[in-house]
Amino acid sequence: MKLAVPDMISNSYFPAIAAIELGFFKDEGLDVALELIFPVDKAYQAMREGAVDFVAGSAHSALAAFPEWEGAKLLCAQAQGMYWFLVMRSDLNPPRSDIGIVKGRSIGAAPWVDMGLRRLLAEAGIDLQRDGVTIAPVPGAMGAGVNFGVTAAKALEDRKIDGFWANGMGAEVAVRRGIGKVILDIRRGDGPKPCFNYTMASVATTDRLIERSPDVAAAVVRAIVKTLLALKQDVTRATEVGRKLFPPTEAELIAELIRRDLPYYDAAISETFVSGMCQFARDVGILQGQVPYEKVVATEFSKLWR
Repeated sequence: MKLAVPDMISNSYFPAIAAIELGFFKDEGLDVALELIFPVDKAYQAMREGAVDFVAGSAHSALAAFPEWEGAKLLCAQAQGMYWFLVMRSDLNPPRSDIGIVKGRSIGAAPWVDMGLRRLLAEAGIDLQRDGVTIAPVPGAMGAGVNFGVTAAKALEDRKIDGFWANGMGAEVAVRRGIGKVILDIRRGDGPKPCFNYTMASVATTDRLIERSPDVAAAVVRAIVKTLLALKQDVTRATEVGRKLFPPTEAELIAELIRRDLPYYDAAISETFVSGMCQFARDVGILQGQVPYEKVVATEFSKLWR
């Protein structure tokens, strides 16, 4: 079986990656191979076409390939809350939580990831056209093939962009190099309150797989839950995974990033989250109707979340 992630050298989808590398899928009797497919909409399209069986990515992005949630469902969360950071060039001397710093600036963001930033700024009263804000893909990121955030940090260092909206690894690299400063960390309370539930890192599959092989879908959920628990019990296991897959610098950073994320490690997908995500999706124009919770989430596996 194949599981796609849209970003590899990152904390964003680390639980799914670790479930493979630490053997939790294997313990459940599953032979799961990891595939990097960037950007995230391409990963979901691959799942729709049957090229991969699961996507460990941003939950709202399933709508790129499954309009109105027809044909796919979320199995479980990898962690709670929208998990991207707004980082600006440190020489701009930006104050923490000062969203107005984006005015007149160019911000790098990946396709479908950028939707979270656009809606967040709108809720904060920023008008992109009036305020001269440019949000676009990071130069060189589409061909990077490994990690959007790290590529974004390099573009920031080269002054090709004024800021970026990306994962915790990219943010950490930029801060440690002294080239960037975190302005917004959504999980930890920055930004308008609704943005926490715009999206989350989830694991999704198709309705056809759930119908054909519910035992496989259940095994995937159990493996993710076991991985979250294992990392909570011993976060240094993240380094073990990082050293297998990441360049040396990022491998040594990953355990600290995962330690910060542990309070959000919960596989549950609540009705409150789905309501918030669907409202966000309607606001940005990727969802038209009202969709019931049971159409978005494979609720038959909810008892396995804990």
